[in-house]
Amino acid sequence: MSEGTAPAAGEAASVADEMARERLLYLRSSIDNLDAALVHLLAERFKCTQQVGELKARHSLPPADPAREAAQIARLRRLAEDARLDPAFAEKFLNFIIDEVVRHHRAIADRTQGQAGEPVEPAAD
Repeated sequence: MSEGTAPAAGEAASVADEMARERLLYLRSSIDNLDAALVHLLAERFKCTQQVGELKARHSLPPADPAREAAQIARLRRLAEDARLDPAFAEKFLNFIIDEVVRHHRAIADRTQGQAGEPVEPAAD
């Protein structure tokens, strides 16, 4: 293309396509970074819930706490609304995590009871 002339339609499309590809790569890189951060945050969260499960098992507390779970779901729904995230999605996400935490707590309780010499019933999971 010579100076002072408009680019041909094919050249303009090619430039636009390249800009779109660069933007796509940038956005995907950001998504990859956020996914890594989410994995690390979940790992930290599960380290904490592991300690909660061990504490519950040592003190013969139930693995699940429905009142706490309901409060957390309501809290997360409010946070999601404030962040303009679908509250139903946030609730599904938290329920998935809670189910996994309770499963871990049951396993810890079963293991702790087995170590104490008490009979261990098979988990219903």
